[in-house]
Amino acid sequence: MTIARQTEDHQTEDHQARCQPYLLTLRMLALNEAGTALACQSVIEFIRATEAVLAEAEAAVRDAGAAAGPAAGTFLSVRLSRLAAAADDVITAARAGDPARLRRHLDRFDVLTSAIWTVQRSVYGPEPGRRLPRTV
Repeated sequence: MTIARQTEDHQTEDHQARCQPYLLTLRMLALNEAGTALACQSVIEFIRATEAVLAEAEAAVRDAGAAAGPAAGTFLSVRLSRLAAAADDVITAARAGDPARLRRHLDRFDVLTSAIWTVQRSVYGPEPGRRLPRTV
């Protein structure tokens, strides 16, 4: 593995690791708010956690973009746009106080967040035999 690839791999792992507490927070908030109207503080926490995950994904894509080449960079940008739309849907559902819709959008946000890391690993993946932790 080249030094550049090792550095990119570690940066991706770092971004992914920093997302974990926020993804867990989102899941816990969704469980705690099931069947009830969302409190203003909960909505604020949904916004903070969602924006933090999106910021880490954006940083990871930015870090990878220069070395990825045009095709991979475009693919990562499309994934990032989908994640941003899903983040907006989570925030909108939280503001609307709709727990069922919120959980649905949160599931999509989770899947798209995992997809960002999957794409990153496919571009800068670890050497064969090395396993990365899975996202929540």
